[in-house]
Amino acid sequence: MTRTSRAPGRRTAVALTLLCALTATAQAPAARAVPAPRPATLEDVRRQLDDLYHQAEAATEKYNAADEKAKAQQKRVTLLNGKVKAAEEREARLRELLGAAARAQYRGGGLPAEVQLAFASDPERALDDAAVARQAQQGTRQKLTALESVRAELRTRTDEATTELAELKSTRRAMARHREKIKARIATARALESGLQAEELRRLAALEQQEEAESQAEWVGTGILDQVGTQATEAGRAAIEYATEQLGKPYVWGAEGPDSFDCSGLTSQAWLHAGLVIPRTSEQQWAQLPHVPISQMRPGDLIIYYADASHVGIYIGDGKIIQAPRPGRWVYVSPAGAMEILGVVRPDA
Repeated sequence: MTRTSRAPGRRTAVALTLLCALTATAQAPAARAVPAPRPATLEDVRRQLDDLYHQAEAATEKYNAADEKAKAQQKRVTLLNGKVKAAEEREARLRELLGAAARAQYRGGGLPAEVQLAFASDPERALDDAAVARQAQQGTRQKLTALESVRAELRTRTDEATTELAELKSTRRAMARHREKIKARIATARALESGLQAEELRRLAALEQQEEAESQAEWVGTGILDQVGTQATEAGRAAIEYATEQLGKPYVWGAEGPDSFDCSGLTSQAWLHAGLVIPRTSEQQWAQLPHVPISQMRPGDLIIYYADASHVGIYIGDGKIIQAPRPGRWVYVSPAGAMEILGVVRPDA
């Protein structure tokens, strides 16, 4: 059962304020805090911060996906470059052998075998020499064929390496764009937070806890926890154990341990330590891992959040998850229903 978002529509004055702030951010240098107009209420501040950090996290997951792609492309470029070098070495060896054969033929006068036989003083020996010559000619033809084949392979491998390298450069440019977007959103959010007084920050934290508690109560009130599983598999227990050991470590975008994590860095590493390799990002986890109904989830499953699958936490039972929430926060235990649930995936289905 998916809980719908409680945020108000975008046609409010708050949304217009946010739009102005984000437009200014996009035009400013990457990591520079952009002064944003102060929203009218702390509720507005909270919504604006949520939106900014959500955008930063969505960009983080896209950065992570591009990073994984770049790593794979780099491996292919390295492999293709190795194949190009091997083909070049084979070409050089064949050219050397063909050169030796040409020099040998020149030293022999370059006469066909039958002509050499006609003028030979020892016909029997000439027949043996003719046989050897024919074998040499046949060998030369084979080397020429092999040389052409190697040259064709070399052209193909070179073209493949060139194409792969161009794609790698494109991926790295995409990474740079996502990185700048992340930095800009975080800088704007921190500038907004830095403008709050200590008492306002306390009230903002209390407001966040209150909204989380209300959302969790609404989710639990559906009776969902009466249906979900309570027992994890052996692998699921191992994943939860790893996630539990990371409690208190800071969120850092793009991080996957051991000292810091982003949301999918935590879940992917938790399941890696449980013995299963799963996709790196929350979007890929949602797209590639088996889906299970929320009513059938069990501890160890991953809960994917928001319509764009931009956040993920690991379900630990009793209506709770362990998550790496956002910049400025730490890995912690939180209510599973405090955010908009998209669905559940099971790494060890």
